[in-house]
Amino acid sequence: MSCPTTDAPIPQGNYIAAKRHGDLVFTSGMTPRKAGVLQLEGPVKAQVPIESYKDAVILACSNALIAARNQLAEGEAVAAILSMTVFVAAEEGFTAHSKLADFASAYLAETLGPQGIGSRAAVGVATLPGNAPVEIQLVVAIG
Repeated sequence: MSCPTTDAPIPQGNYIAAKRHGDLVFTSGMTPRKAGVLQLEGPVKAQVPIESYKDAVILACSNALIAARNQLAEGEAVAAILSMTVFVAAEEGFTAHSKLADFASAYLAETLGPQGIGSRAAVGVATLPGNAPVEIQLVVAIG
C-alpha cells in the first residue's frame, strides 16, 4: 500500500514512476519537470557555468525520490539510496558530468543523511526525452 503525495511525478509515456519489489524500489528516469512541464531544456553546454544547471538536477532528483517514497507503506522510510544513474544530455566538449551528478548526491545527502549516498554513474548522452538536460534514476532500499 503506497502513501502518494500531491506532487508526484507525472509519467510522460506508457510506464510508471516507480516499481517496488520486496524492500527495493526502482524509479523510472526522472527529468526536471513540475506538474509534467519541463523546467529547463538541454543540452548542457560546456561554456555555461555548471551552477546554471543545479536547480534542474535537484528537481530531477527530487522527482525520483518522490516517486520512490510514493511506494512506501505507512511507517516505512527510505533506508538507503543504493544506486543513482545521472544521464546528462551534453553538447560536444562538455566533460563535467560527475560535477552535475554531485548536485544530486548533495541533495540526497542533505535530505536523507549518510544513507542518501550510494553508488553512482554519470553518463553523457546525445539527447534525452523532451529535450531534457538531465534524467535521474534511483534504486532505493526500504526499511
